[in-house]
Amino acid sequence: MELFRSLDIASSGMDVHQTWLDAIADNIANLNTVSSTDEPAFAERLIVARSNTVNGKPGGVRVAAAEFGNELGRIVYDPGHPLADEEGFVRLPDMDLGDQMTSMLMAQRSYQANVVSFERARSAYETALEIGR
Repeated sequence: MELFRSLDIASSGMDVHQTWLDAIADNIANLNTVSSTDEPAFAERLIVARSNTVNGKPGGVRVAAAEFGNELGRIVYDPGHPLADEEGFVRLPDMDLGDQMTSMLMAQRSYQANVVSFERARSAYETALEIGR
């Protein structure tokens, strides 16, 4: 319904940012996942968002794809690790905690902005209904 499109747009933004936050949480949880050098490293999850159109009009956003980062990771010398190869190397994900935390803050703030938009639109609609009574 055209009247409630602002609610749908804010809701779609919350959905996308929740998916982004879930991906970041998964990345942070696997930041120190060790693999042997003959296996791929944990690949960073990246969320791609695209604008959504409904009947030719802006309709919020949607998750277009979930992409994955570098599976080659970083080769680190750790001869005491049980997964180390004969030369003492292991494979770690090619991610940085600082980058993940920065992304998390951006996703969290964007989610909060969509919540505020949703609440304000809902309040305006409720006020309009009260006036109409």
